[in-house]
Amino acid sequence: MKRRVAREKVLQALYQIDLTKAEPNEAIHTILDENSIDELDLEFIKDRIYGILDHLDLIDQRISQYLKNWTIERLSNIDRVILRMAVYELIYKEDVPVRVSINEAIELAKTFSTNESSKFINGVLGSMVKDHPEWEKVKEQIED
Repeated sequence: MKRRVAREKVLQALYQIDLTKAEPNEAIHTILDENSIDELDLEFIKDRIYGILDHLDLIDQRISQYLKNWTIERLSNIDRVILRMAVYELIYKEDVPVRVSINEAIELAKTFSTNESSKFINGVLGSMVKDHPEWEKVKEQIED
């Protein structure tokens, strides 16, 4: 399974959890065809889901700092989940390049939300990255 497909599975499970308050294991079971997933993909999916849920308050606080005239509760469920996924990777996954996290979030928004949402998500994540000096190399990439 490609990482993009794995991220789509994570998005689907987190969306279900956000919308219906489903238990994580139940959501994971719902999105997976157990016969077609290998151990590495399952590990990636579970890592993202449980990592995001474990750090949800901090992730939401970080996102909220960059929402102009919006609250996190006012965002559509899908946009909120996409932002949570990207911010989790930005903060906690040093092995994922920042540019990859942002691009994946934008592509997920284009696929599962609206064109306006992809621009909004790009703006929020871009502002966040520019404010973090520890991501200096990424600032140069974004400005190029």
